[in-house]
Amino acid sequence: MQQPLTPAEIVKELDKYIIGQKEAKRMVAIALRNRWRRQQVPEHLRDEIAPKNIIMIGPTGVGKTEIARRLARLAQSPFLKIEASKFTEVGYVGRDVESMIRDLTELAVSLVRNEEMEIVKVKAEEIAEEKLLDILLPPKQSNLEVREHPFPDQPTDLIEARAEAEQADSTREKLRKLLRKGALDDRYVDLDVPDRNVPMVEIFAGAGMEEMDFNLREMLGSMLPKRTKRRKVKIPEARELLIAEECQRLVDMDKVVKSAIERVEHSGIIFLDEIDKIAGREGGGRGPDVSREGVQRDLLPIVEGSTVTTKYGMVKTDHILFIASGAFHIAKPSDLIPELQGRFPIRVELTSLSKDDFVRILKEPENALIEQYKALLETEGVELVFESEAIDELAEIAYQVNSRTENIGARRLHTVMEKLLSDISFNAPDLKGQTVRVDPDYVHKGLNEIIKDEDLSRYIL
Repeated sequence: MQQPLTPAEIVKELDKYIIGQKEAKRMVAIALRNRWRRQQVPEHLRDEIAPKNIIMIGPTGVGKTEIARRLARLAQSPFLKIEASKFTEVGYVGRDVESMIRDLTELAVSLVRNEEMEIVKVKAEEIAEEKLLDILLPPKQSNLEVREHPFPDQPTDLIEARAEAEQADSTREKLRKLLRKGALDDRYVDLDVPDRNVPMVEIFAGAGMEEMDFNLREMLGSMLPKRTKRRKVKIPEARELLIAEECQRLVDMDKVVKSAIERVEHSGIIFLDEIDKIAGREGGGRGPDVSREGVQRDLLPIVEGSTVTTKYGMVKTDHILFIASGAFHIAKPSDLIPELQGRFPIRVELTSLSKDDFVRILKEPENALIEQYKALLETEGVELVFESEAIDELAEIAYQVNSRTENIGARRLHTVMEKLLSDISFNAPDLKGQTVRVDPDYVHKGLNEIIKDEDLSRYIL
């Protein structure tokens, strides 16, 4: 970050979207700030300072993933969320664990490319406008030649040609004004665009060979000549196509790749979800536990720091920040192999959500659930009003269902809200211009029958 946030500022930003979990927010804020601090220390110490990886322990739906995702946005860092249990599936082999570094590098390249394209967009728009004017009013060769001979004693035909060239320039400027005002938006132009319907070469690769498969496809694709086809498109679409084409030409991809790899190595964040699913070590060497411990041993070099080959070059993982999470209902963090435990020095426990937390989640965050539903129904011209008591009742119902059935945390609010507002959402086109009030009675009518029938609530909510 060019202007790094202090830990207090990071927590304040996280508070806008995540309710509670102060301890977890503090720890991730410190970990993020430590990255900036590391860049300021003398170079001989910089490589010695390892990232303070974190294990977040807590039930599902309490904000573990959201904390990591928002943290990455604050830091403008490449962020990848991956389920650790994925690597225990049949058909996966150890080297597949490296695929998360390749995926993170791909994300970083895309992120940096988009940033660079924004920088050159103004220049690309100017070039695209000139190309569009060339299509609308093709320049004559004679006009170009005339502009290169500014002599006063010219023959009559050359003077006439000059007048014609000046008239063409005037026409071009008039077209430019019309183009900018949008007066030509309904006109069609012929444009050469890349032909996507090229023959596809199918390569069959075994498990663990996805990267080789992709690289072969890319290599064969680059060997074939680029094909284009002529399309008739409206001017606004033609402008967008030309801008995109010019942006790609103006962006220096070598610089993008170099910058992306640096960002991965020094700012990358990988969120390893469900790490408790690979924590079992007991079992006497038989059954699925062998696979779990095997995955841990495959993860270890990546977390410790190693070099992974990607199609963009070698990427070092020494300073990537790993945030692991898991419910740890059955396994414990101490069930991880000792070497992996040592690479996650920070442990933080997230608390289950209470009814008061649910009330705050519904009302306080910038992306609060109630605000989302209000905005959705506003598109149909319907004003949705929630009474305070109705919000309390909704929170109470969500809390009760979590207590009686599986506790899925804040995700239960989505289920309850969707069920409650299903009739309004369905009939919204016919309610245009009306105000719909959600009061406690509406909540009781919509949800109480389901709550009373415990078997039904397991299916519906």
